[in-house]
Amino acid sequence: MYELLIKAHFDAAHSLRGYPGDCAGLHGHTWRVEVVIEGEELNDIELLYDFRKLKSQVDAVLSKFDHKYLNEVHPFDELSPTGENLTRYLFEQLKASFPDGIHLKKVSVWESEDACISYKESHA
Repeated sequence: MYELLIKAHFDAAHSLRGYPGDCAGLHGHTWRVEVVIEGEELNDIELLYDFRKLKSQVDAVLSKFDHKYLNEVHPFDELSPTGENLTRYLFEQLKASFPDGIHLKKVSVWESEDACISYKESHA
């Protein structure tokens, strides 16, 4: 099984609704995003998937959030803009965009150098 990982980032602010601490207030992050895809077979030019194409797909999803207040951007105008919800949203937006044989394995979102949340679907 091959795995391919790309990294991207965007800058955005949020405030956590109902949070009992400082994060309830407006604050921002440079959000780092990691996307991992996997597959068993290489294509006709012996690549699992084109890095540039994956980066472009991820950037297209992230562009709606860059330099925005997440609480005002759908779906986070209704859904709490936690790292957990953001990570799952990114996963769901990307998962159907791959050809047969390529599977989205995991999306990770870093709010800081030492705080990360990952989402992947269970295959149980």
